[in-house]
Amino acid sequence: MATVVQGVAVASPYGEQVTTTTTENWAKGEKQPSSCKDPIFAAIFYMQLIAVLVVMFIYGVPAVTTGSNSADFMPYVNVASITGGFAFIFSGLGLLVLMACAELLIKISLFFVVFMSLASAVFSFMVGQIFMGILFLFCFGVGLCYIKAAWSRIPFATANLKTAITAVKANFGVVFIAYFMTGVGLVWAVLWVVSLTGILSSYCGSYDQCQQNFPYGPFFGLLVSYFFTLQVVMNVIHVTSAGVVGSWWFNPEDSCFCSAIVLGSYVRSLTTSFGSICFGSLLVAIVEALRALANTARNNDDANAILICLVDCILSIIQGILEYFNKWAYIYVGLYGYGYLDAGKNVMRLFQDRGWEAVIADDLVSNALFLVSLIVGLVTGGVGLIVANSTDFFPTQSQSDENYLCFVIGLIIGIMLCSITLSVVGSGVNAVIVLFADAPAEFQSNHPELSNKMRESYMSAFPGTSFS
Repeated sequence: MATVVQGVAVASPYGEQVTTTTTENWAKGEKQPSSCKDPIFAAIFYMQLIAVLVVMFIYGVPAVTTGSNSADFMPYVNVASITGGFAFIFSGLGLLVLMACAELLIKISLFFVVFMSLASAVFSFMVGQIFMGILFLFCFGVGLCYIKAAWSRIPFATANLKTAITAVKANFGVVFIAYFMTGVGLVWAVLWVVSLTGILSSYCGSYDQCQQNFPYGPFFGLLVSYFFTLQVVMNVIHVTSAGVVGSWWFNPEDSCFCSAIVLGSYVRSLTTSFGSICFGSLLVAIVEALRALANTARNNDDANAILICLVDCILSIIQGILEYFNKWAYIYVGLYGYGYLDAGKNVMRLFQDRGWEAVIADDLVSNALFLVSLIVGLVTGGVGLIVANSTDFFPTQSQSDENYLCFVIGLIIGIMLCSITLSVVGSGVNAVIVLFADAPAEFQSNHPELSNKMRESYMSAFPGTSFS
């Protein structure tokens, strides 16, 4: 129900009284009773986790420790473990760089995304792909127009990012939770590779035989489990960060390096809100697994490549919709403790009431986060090249093939782990947008300097939208 308040003391969802003279004619979020939301999806998560661990111990461990299969698959585990350790360190450094150079990285990332189209166009012309070159040139022209249109919104994106970073700095313990969850993601990736090794060894015996008789059913189940668990890991950070930013927004005096609000938000993410986290994570994981399965089938079946490509395109659209919904729904889960569906419904109604559809569609900060993750991935890939040239993990491969394998493994693991770490800042940015729409008076009362910067840049960037 919409709340209309003028010149009175308003109780925030976090308990304190805030005096405001503004009229609030939008549906505000309300703190929900403490109870487990969507528990069935938490149960599904634990069941699939147990199933994969059982597969790992029964099939995976023997496959990587005995027989000729060890020579086939163990090198991948070794490279993944080494590059994963370095990716863990680089992810932390990337977060520190992002905190120090917010506006610069937003500008660089904006140009980077656009000029990648120009580089792709040049490469296409060089290899004789004239049509693709023209297509990339068109994308480059559209990108230049986007830069011109988005340039005036960079100050608001920067103010948003700096506000989120300020909240994270005030409760820096949340970063260590992200480090811990990044470690969980690393351990899970290694365990999953061992489980996959066991399945492939059991069904095929070798990599070449798997290409001829690929076990699509078990592989799909493992893919769902892989993406499901990683989605849960990232979304636990997402919800925890949202709760921390919410507490800082309403009760800044409670913030400190290892504040109770950090631990409290983390505990809620793993208990009362865990089912809601698993709900949205499972939906995205199923779509991601279907896309990965489609790509595998396309590589093994040239005859139906066009049909499979069409299916993959449809799945990518569905995945984008789900991820967009999750991004905002989980903010309300972390801030107020709603269930998954109620959270998504209420946060979208908030944006509709405020007329902020254009604001949430403008996503300049994510470009900066992607750029940092890509850089970390490339650096980790470089570590993979060092591993390839200083070890003999792949004695049957040529040096060029070994370099390629190790670089790709390092690149993928680096991007994955850095994305988990930077989700602290990304979640903070999204939480700031939601709270700026939901509780601007509390922001002005508790953080006037940051509030003034955001109000000023907001009115300049989105003059056609309402603020109060």
